[in-house]
Amino acid sequence: MTSQDSDTTLPDSVLFACGQNCIRSPMAEALMRHLYGSQVHVASCGVRVGEGDEFVFAVLDELGIDMQDFEPKSFDELEDTNFDLVVSLSPEAHHQALEMTRTMAIDTEYWPTADPSAAMGSRDQILDSYRAVRDATIKRLKDRFGSMAASGV
Repeated sequence: MTSQDSDTTLPDSVLFACGQNCIRSPMAEALMRHLYGSQVHVASCGVRVGEGDEFVFAVLDELGIDMQDFEPKSFDELEDTNFDLVVSLSPEAHHQALEMTRTMAIDTEYWPTADPSAAMGSRDQILDSYRAVRDATIKRLKDRFGSMAASGV
């Protein structure tokens, strides 16, 4: 299945992956969990392990999502690799996802997602770049998995 497909079937389990598991993939994980609740098992990882990002915490907190206890992890640290779908959000994560799933019956999709940590300017300008990624991720989740969201976001 590719990211161009319009299949809105909600998989049983989804793994989101990015470079360091500190911005894009944990944001996608938290938003998927917020939107679809216990309807789907969701996790995230990175090619490498980064550190938690306060801007991610701030823009998710605006939606009532608390991520303060989130601990980044790498592909190698995954306790479970039984996912129906791996969604990679960066090129290097997509390469790693394809390697991981080469011998497994797991669908992969690549959702190119900007890295908001590259934003420059005032705190408000930086937060706006994180909000843009957050809002685009919400739209992408709803477009891909349908509007059977558990929350009102």
